Amino acid sequence: MTTYILLIDWTDQGIRNVRDSAKRLDAAKKLLASVGGSFNQFFLTMGGHDMVAVCEAPDDAVMAHFTLSLAMGGNVRTETLKAFPEAAYRDLIGSLG
Repeated sequence: MTTYILLIDWTDQGIRNVRDSAKRLDAAKKLLASVGGSFNQFFLTMGGHDMVAVCEAPDDAVMAHFTLSLAMGGNVRTETLKAFPEAAYRDLIGSLG
């Protein structure tokens, strides 16, 4: 599984309906699970983004499908970062010669 960091921001619509946000998170977790992925961690954050999630998915196409589906709801915008675990980081750095 590939790890992804999602930086999530409420849209105007999403913040107007913020009381429903926990229900939307539950629905997002079910949606990602239905395509073979999972939420590992979720945070409400202060600063440049409203929320951050650490997720796993089988591949980039699955994560793209998931984030596009979220965007279609109109409540959030996401920025997705593909994350390399420490072992992969060390391999990449070690391969530089």
